[in-house]
Amino acid sequence: MLKKADTLFFIILLALFYLMAIFAPFFAPYYYDKEQRRLIYKPPDKIHFFDENNKFHIRPFFYKKKRKYNKFHKKIYTEDKTKPIEIKFFVKGFEYKLFGLIPWNRHLFGAKEPINILGTDSRGRDLWSRICYGSRISLSIGIVGALITFILGMFFGSISGFYGGRIDFIIMRICEMIWMFPMFYLLLTLRAAIPPEVSSVKMYFIIVVIMSFIGWAGLARVIRGMVLALKENEYVYAAKILGTNDFKIIIKHILPNTLSYAIVYITISIPGYIIGESTLSMLGLGIQDPGVSWGNLLSDAMTITRIKLYPWILSSGIFIFLTVMAYNFIGDRLRDATDKKNQ
Repeated sequence: MLKKADTLFFIILLALFYLMAIFAPFFAPYYYDKEQRRLIYKPPDKIHFFDENNKFHIRPFFYKKKRKYNKFHKKIYTEDKTKPIEIKFFVKGFEYKLFGLIPWNRHLFGAKEPINILGTDSRGRDLWSRICYGSRISLSIGIVGALITFILGMFFGSISGFYGGRIDFIIMRICEMIWMFPMFYLLLTLRAAIPPEVSSVKMYFIIVVIMSFIGWAGLARVIRGMVLALKENEYVYAAKILGTNDFKIIIKHILPNTLSYAIVYITISIPGYIIGESTLSMLGLGIQDPGVSWGNLLSDAMTITRIKLYPWILSSGIFIFLTVMAYNFIGDRLRDATDKKNQ
């Protein structure tokens, strides 16, 4: 069983990630699509508190990088330690709307020279800023997709289990048809049927719908089995005798007894949606440039040569890994808490 401290750590980590997604323009020093072509594949700036004379500075700083080329004509960045640049907090920058309503131009940090704490990509765009903006899609798509799956799975599962007969037969055969195909290939097939020129906003909703369509069948099958057992309880028969309609019986007396399992199922399934979107975007079938998600940031790391030369382009992969691990740990903790065998 996971320790409470571990669970608390991952809850705080997820809270920070979602806070970053909500206030992305504040945490990002630059707009996600701002290009600085002279800083292509610039390595991350190292944050210092001690200068070359070992003198401590209260405010963090970094050194300006100089560009030069080696004998193989490869661009190399070196720190110019004669030019320390102080990092300032709550600085003015590009304007944005807080919560989409309030005009604002303050950012968490900034400097007189371009600061790139996670380096830049192939077009000189700041990776940290793009990760902040990309978190909006990658994190929200898991929540929205899981919510739709929850609604569809609970609805069809409860209807199938409560009424049985032909309705049960049809719904379960549909579930089996979905489960016949490997999930990843079914996801690719459904996405390939969509025209590639759709906008990023439309693509976001298309990906959510596709993954929700694939995911609801598993939840529906389990809920159906639970409803089959729950509808035989005496309080259900009593409600029927009193003339309560079927809808109220399902909503008030049956589904509440399935919520503990459904919540755990949805929590554990959220990482699947995040990985699904990331995979599609990485392969060029999801969110397209100039739109940004954690997945399409990894499309720049499709070759071993680039990863070897510019390892910082894998930064978004670390955020995906931490998010998936956090949801899995929390889901396991919820499963242990709701499992009667552990109580």
